[in-house]
Amino acid sequence: MTLRVAFNQRSIRPITKALPFMALAPILVWFRLDLRLSDHRALTAAIATGRPVLPVYILDDEAAGDWKPGAASRWWLHHSLKSLSRDLADVGAKLVLRRGETGTVLTKLAQETKATTVVCTRCYEPWAAAQEVALKAALGSAGIELKRYPGALLKEPDQLRTQAGDPFKVYTPYWRALNASGAPLAPVAKPAAIPAIKSKVASDALSEWGLLPTRPDWAAGMRECWSPGEAGAHANLDSFLDSALTDYSDDRNRPDKRGTSRLSPHLHFGEISPHQCWYGAAAAAAADNGRSDKGLEVFHKELVWREFSYNLLSHWPALPHAPFRPDFAAFPWRDDAAALKAWQRGQTGYPIVDAGMRELWHTGWMHNRVRMIVASFLIKHLLIPWQQGEAWFWDTLVDADLASNAASWQWVAGSGADAAPYFRIFNPITQGETFDPDGIYIRRWVPEIAGLPGPYLNSPWTAPEAALSAAGVRLGDTYPLPIVEHAEARARALAGYESVKAATARRTA
Repeated sequence: MTLRVAFNQRSIRPITKALPFMALAPILVWFRLDLRLSDHRALTAAIATGRPVLPVYILDDEAAGDWKPGAASRWWLHHSLKSLSRDLADVGAKLVLRRGETGTVLTKLAQETKATTVVCTRCYEPWAAAQEVALKAALGSAGIELKRYPGALLKEPDQLRTQAGDPFKVYTPYWRALNASGAPLAPVAKPAAIPAIKSKVASDALSEWGLLPTRPDWAAGMRECWSPGEAGAHANLDSFLDSALTDYSDDRNRPDKRGTSRLSPHLHFGEISPHQCWYGAAAAAAADNGRSDKGLEVFHKELVWREFSYNLLSHWPALPHAPFRPDFAAFPWRDDAAALKAWQRGQTGYPIVDAGMRELWHTGWMHNRVRMIVASFLIKHLLIPWQQGEAWFWDTLVDADLASNAASWQWVAGSGADAAPYFRIFNPITQGETFDPDGIYIRRWVPEIAGLPGPYLNSPWTAPEAALSAAGVRLGDTYPLPIVEHAEARARALAGYESVKAATARRTA
């Protein structure tokens, strides 16, 4: 099923009426995390002026500080820019690539081309939001206007507030407020043509940026699994709506099934907008005679979880590095480099945890249910700070997204907004048995124990020697023994959380 969403062109107005002496002054369209042509409000507004348009992408290695893209994200970025460049060429424009400090590059490029306006899509990471404010002032002093447009979120972070006027800290009231605030903006159409600038403008070669791995080439699995770019994003959406929306509410928790949308990296890089996902899913459900209504609601709620994470990050910029609930700064974390390494390599001795970590390394992605399991294991079984898990995900996920990554790790840790209760400690054995009941997921990613009978697959150390021998499993050799015992780890984690409660009580007494 290929869906066609009704587009609303009337919501896009020209930036300004072009005066005769400004008629040929080009507009720079600064691409960021919006690497698409359809439903791109900044691009559409630039084209609506009738002025020449110059698309540009800037690789600013220093702007994000500690949060510059990780290795997996850089791989994705390379291929997404390659796709965007082809798409722009198809409608008559060239993507200019420049590397350097963003303000300097934009000012120089505007002066080269005599551009008087730069347009972009808003970003909400703390460093990006601050950069926009600084750029507006710096470009303005050079006589260049910066215009920012929405597009990355269904609703802007300042649009939704509690009745007291405060930002939301709890998801469910946020979901209700978003639904009560009116329908999201309808997507706008992809331009049929872009009026290109006449003069030649120098561009870096994408290959010069070194975004791809060389030796070793660890990206083979990602190449097998993903098609970065706008076309790949829409193919993924159509595939999901055709095959998985009806059963999404149940199957999204099953790593052994293709039950999720796998749209997260495409959404992060802006190859597809949340508006296109929202309305595309609504159209698919409407065509399904009500059978997909439950799946539609859950899918919409998952899109809004992403929104809620950005709401938190926008209003609490310390979210990626400091506990949202300050009391949790006193948690008695452990420094255990060996345990961290075992977790990262998928060698903990708990098959569902190891399967998730190996899927991540091979594909740059991990099923959402398994993300919760592996995060809980790191934090609550190993007592390793959530920030170390967040950092590993940042480097290895193709959908590494600052808001979602930080909010989700804090949710599991119990230190975040609307967090899971601190005493909720996933049992990795029963989690595997419940959500991978036939062992399909574990056998795929942990092949060294694939021959074990089902009753022992999630706890190989309980298998009799005959079963281990028949499956070719030698615990401690071909597959590790558990690095920690579940019941002991659970008791240790609960004691740690009780110590935080006690310290808080003493401080407030």
